Amino acid sequence: MTAPPANAEPQKESMGIDPYERNWIRFSIVLLVVFLTAVTVAGFAMGFQVPGEEARVDPATITEAGPFANPGVRQIAPGEFEVYVVSRTFNFDPAEIVVPQGATVTIYVTSQDVQHGFKITDTNVNMQVVPGQVSKLTYTFDRVGEFPYICHEYCGIGHAAMFGRVRVVPPSEFEEAGA
Repeated sequence: MTAPPANAEPQKESMGIDPYERNWIRFSIVLLVVFLTAVTVAGFAMGFQVPGEEARVDPATITEAGPFANPGVRQIAPGEFEVYVVSRTFNFDPAEIVVPQGATVTIYVTSQDVQHGFKITDTNVNMQVVPGQVSKLTYTFDRVGEFPYICHEYCGIGHAAMFGRVRVVPPSEFEEAGA
C-alpha cells in the first residue's frame, strides 16, 4: 500500500450520504423549525385556544335544569357575557346570538343527540361538540357585523340546514334593545 502524496488534501467522511440527500435532510429540518415557530407564534401571539372539556352533562336531561334549560346570552359583568348553546339534530338553540361590540363572550356548547361542530366564521371559535360534554371557548368581538356559525361535523341528512348567527351591534344599540 502506498502513502498518499504529501500535498493531497485529507478526504472528508461522507458517511455514505449522497449530497442531494444531505441537502433534502437540511431542507426538512429547516421546514420543521419554520412550522414549530409558526405554531408557537399562533399559540401565544395570536391568542389561539384549544377548546377543552369544561364539564360533563347528561344529554337526556340537559334541557330540564341548569343553564342549558334556557339557552342564550347572559351578561355576567359589564362587557362580559356567557352564551349557552344546545346543538341537536338539525339546529342550534339559540339560532341567533346578539352581543355588543367589544364584548368578551364565553361560549358553552353541548349536544343533545349526536356529534356536531360549532364554527363561527371569521373568528378562531371552532369546537367539536360531543354529547355529554360541554365545550368552552372565549372570544372578544371587536367589530360590528354578522358572524354566521355552522355545524362542521356531518350529523345527518339535515346537516346543511344547521346554522345560526352572532350579531355584533354597537353598544348603544345593544342598550336600547334592552338585551
